Amino acid sequence: MRAFLIAAMLMLAACAQQPPRDDALYRDLGGREGIAQIVEGMLLNVAGDRRISAHFQKVDIVRLRVMLIDYFSQETGGPQDYTGDTLEESHKGMDLSPTDFNALVENLQAAMSVQGVPVRTQNQLLARLAPKRHEVIDK
Repeated sequence: MRAFLIAAMLMLAACAQQPPRDDALYRDLGGREGIAQIVEGMLLNVAGDRRISAHFQKVDIVRLRVMLIDYFSQETGGPQDYTGDTLEESHKGMDLSPTDFNALVENLQAAMSVQGVPVRTQNQLLARLAPKRHEVIDK
């Protein structure tokens, strides 16, 4: 019994020492609702963008919308867990170029601007997403 109590106390101490999740960017983007509006705006922008709209013709946009909201929410410190495929897996065979990627980023930035997201906050999101670029391009 004593060993159990010691183990339980150690587990509680370990849990207590976990740093809190930093959700400041998630909150700055308006939480799940704000991120949903940004994603919807981005997808509408992409639909009208001749440079990249063809890449989305065979995509289930409704599912993509949900997955992007979850992904952006998780990446910004929100409580959602992204459960979709890895970026590399979901972009396999698409052969996206750096130009395609940049066009998508432009559409994301435009959507954030329409939602009134400050440039500083936009840059924080882009800084979180930029390291993932290699998982999307030339796959």
